[in-house]
Amino acid sequence: MRVLVIGSGAREHALLLALRRDPEVDALAVAPGNAGTASVAEQHDVDVTSADEVVKLAKRTESDLVVIGPEVPLVLGVADALRAAGIACFGPSKDAARIEGSKSFAKDVMDAAGVRTARSEIVDNPARLDAALDRFGPPSGDEAWVVKDDGLAAGKGVVVTADRDTARAHAASLLDSGHPVLLESFLDGPEVSLFCVVDGETVVPLLPAQDFKRVGDGDAGPNTGGMGAYTPLPWLPVEVLTSIVDDVVTPVAAELVARGCPFSGLLYAGLAITSRGPAVVEFNCRFGDPETQAVLALLESPLGQLLHAAAVGELAGQPALRWADGAAVAVVLAAENYPGRPRVGDVITGSDAPGVLHAGTARREDGTVVSSGGRVLSAVGTGADLVAARDAAYAVMAGIRLPGSHFRTDIGLAAAEGRIGV
Repeated sequence: MRVLVIGSGAREHALLLALRRDPEVDALAVAPGNAGTASVAEQHDVDVTSADEVVKLAKRTESDLVVIGPEVPLVLGVADALRAAGIACFGPSKDAARIEGSKSFAKDVMDAAGVRTARSEIVDNPARLDAALDRFGPPSGDEAWVVKDDGLAAGKGVVVTADRDTARAHAASLLDSGHPVLLESFLDGPEVSLFCVVDGETVVPLLPAQDFKRVGDGDAGPNTGGMGAYTPLPWLPVEVLTSIVDDVVTPVAAELVARGCPFSGLLYAGLAITSRGPAVVEFNCRFGDPETQAVLALLESPLGQLLHAAAVGELAGQPALRWADGAAVAVVLAAENYPGRPRVGDVITGSDAPGVLHAGTARREDGTVVSSGGRVLSAVGTGADLVAARDAAYAVMAGIRLPGSHFRTDIGLAAAEGRIGV
């Protein structure tokens, strides 16, 4: 099987490494890739948002399966174009990808499916903003205002704050840019990321993970695209995980089928385990980054066969997934000033070591690896338990040097110390 992966992040690097372990995968290509993926797969230049370019590349590489990593090409309908060309694609249609591309659509689906989520309101008129803010946040008894861009924002269009002025400023800036604003009630409790491979109404869950969105230790600072993750979750009871699959993901998948836009690909449920049970924070239509780096590190089942089965409507016939024992931790190294405008072009050393997954990197003609984005690398470690996996991940990180870079030192720490509970 020849597989083409679309994307350029650490998520795609992790996907390629997992696909390479599948005995039925005999050729790998990636577009556009990065300095790390070049050693794993044949690398191609492509505009990932252009359906025509992606289809032409898939034909040129004679790909049997295309795996689309980022959300933007999915929301733009690149998967539809591949299927129309007779090429198997792991990734949802444009209509189904609205589960991530439009938060208002996702809320409507969840309401119809009877899935618990935060109370919400869409604001598309600046004149309505102040009254809407008064209906949310601390004055109404919640712990914070939650202000989101209704569209795609790569994890950085969200502000959670107890300060009304900060909430209002973020909402106003979105409205000034022509983006509708979603206000939500605050959901208490630890968060869970659950990836599920979905083919219509067939749902196959992967290991649950927890990611860390805030830039600094102790969840300080602004939101980012994700600063690290770990899996599995020793504090999450099996029955709660089962209820997430049965009462959240499966009903949403069925509702999308009922609406004529069945989901085929990776459906990612981000949830808060509140005092009243699981509640959805958001849905994504693709593998999440950085959770993918940790989850796939423990996968023993052949990934290519799994994704191909979902792409061609045969997921129900797949055997149960096999996982390695123990835990995995991924820690993200970010460039100076991230999540603001990152400094780029700095030389990175130690980036070719085992356990390093590339994201915002490029390789010069002389072989030197330099930074080219905000989230530069992920350091991944596995071990018999979470403590050992953390030690392994931070040992990998200790061997990397990038001027001005920063990373969190507390990824998975609270869980390893038993400070998280349901």
